[in-house]
Amino acid sequence: MAASHSALLILDMQNDLVDPAGKVGATGLAAIIEERGVLRTAAGLINAARSTGVPVLYVGLSYREDYADVLSVAPRIARMKAGQVAVRGSWGSEFHPLVAPQPGDLVFHKQWVNPFFNTALQSWLSRQDVRNVALAGVATNLVVESAARHADDAGFAVTVVEDACASPNPAWHDFAVSNILPVFGAVAKAEQVISGWRA
Repeated sequence: MAASHSALLILDMQNDLVDPAGKVGATGLAAIIEERGVLRTAAGLINAARSTGVPVLYVGLSYREDYADVLSVAPRIARMKAGQVAVRGSWGSEFHPLVAPQPGDLVFHKQWVNPFFNTALQSWLSRQDVRNVALAGVATNLVVESAARHADDAGFAVTVVEDACASPNPAWHDFAVSNILPVFGAVAKAEQVISGWRA
């Protein structure tokens, strides 16, 4: 995965999900992320992308307080609404400081799992002639898998950065990276992706 025609997507790495004080993070996800070193790995990935000219794009959850902007009727939405997860403008909706956007970075907001659905992400990537996307985010079995499926359908070469991803249940992560994600692209470690960018 050379730096040319590549982009790094940082997906849903927001305080409510990845911080121990976050509404989802506090239920165990933040502990898994810490144990796996996901934020530190993602931060190194972001720094390497910037230094090699690879654009870093952010996509995150952003809801109205009443969740009236959500289309999904899945049970998880009722739980998120009850917990007021990632309400627009709140601390919980902000990207974690270790991986936060810099001024001028593009940030896309969504109210669903798929980061491409009803956002300008795909149009921007295509306009910039991006052909390869590296995915880092939480949860592996949700936003990362959804992004990989869509990106593959759209003709992008997909690389999932396994050590920059996590799920609330480690078994879900392991199943996704072993059985699902290889169908849609490559699964690699951050150091392999960075080596490709620097080659």
